[in-house]
Amino acid sequence: MIRPSDIRPDPTDRKENSRQPQTMTPRFHSLKHFLGIPATSHHGNEQLVATLGGIISIVLVLLVTAAAVGPQDALLIVPSIGASAVLIFAVPHSPFAQPWSVLAGHLSSAIVGVACYQWIPQPILAAGCAVGLAIGVMHLTRSIHPPGGATALAAVIGGPALHKLGYGYVVHPIAINCAVILLAGIAFNCGFPWRRYPASLMRYKPHTGSAQRWPTVSGEHLSAAMDSLNVVIDVNPEELQEIVQHALELAQQELDAALPTVTMGRYYSNNKPGQQWSVRQIVDERRSDNPEADLVVYKVVEGSGLNRTGSCTRTEFARWVGRELQPTKTKI
Repeated sequence: MIRPSDIRPDPTDRKENSRQPQTMTPRFHSLKHFLGIPATSHHGNEQLVATLGGIISIVLVLLVTAAAVGPQDALLIVPSIGASAVLIFAVPHSPFAQPWSVLAGHLSSAIVGVACYQWIPQPILAAGCAVGLAIGVMHLTRSIHPPGGATALAAVIGGPALHKLGYGYVVHPIAINCAVILLAGIAFNCGFPWRRYPASLMRYKPHTGSAQRWPTVSGEHLSAAMDSLNVVIDVNPEELQEIVQHALELAQQELDAALPTVTMGRYYSNNKPGQQWSVRQIVDERRSDNPEADLVVYKVVEGSGLNRTGSCTRTEFARWVGRELQPTKTKI
């Protein structure tokens, strides 16, 4: 009989294994963590929508800007508006992308930039002050908009045609460009219920309440499971597997007890991104003596499956819920 102690590893296997880059994966993950590379990205349709919105808006902005200051200086001004397009069309609900941030951020930065150019004769110092002071002003006006820094900088390093505008630079082209890109953002995103812009035009706003939690097995769950199953600490794998399974069931029961109470007539969202986003309203219910048999009838009022109706148990619906929403008065 061959005993485990008689088995010796093959030296060639050790040599072969030593060639494997076993430390590459942890290093790669550490690098990703250091660089802040996201583990996931938006769906392809979201990427396409953001891309098309950026193309359309910047073409419109270029046409308006070139008519005001000429094509050469337009190339200095448009980059800051281009950065705004990234926010408006890629992350339309970001606080940095909302109309107040876009308008006040660009306009205040433009004023600061022109003032720095006119009052500070040293170009490098003027450029630095323009960006730094623009950041300070945006903080004071609660209109942090990162592209505003480029707007202030362009006022200093722009060509003669741009400098000739003086404070007129604030109105035309900056204010007009802001209006163009904001209108483009509103019109373009209006066709997508889950990304209407600005965020205040969303038909449903989050209802204050606790979000759904994933069940986690804690030490208390394990202790409760072991007490319930009447096992000792020294367990075999089969018993341990049963303990863990029972603990998961206890955790699920605890989670179900904390599920939101779904109520007739209210609105709920699955809180998923892109075209998976959906809003349901409970339009009817069938109560039972057994709570697990309670049924709810719902209608999809927004997003994926619009106008579709369906039914499920109350617990299943509560597990689907990401958060409760409240309808707004805006219907755009």
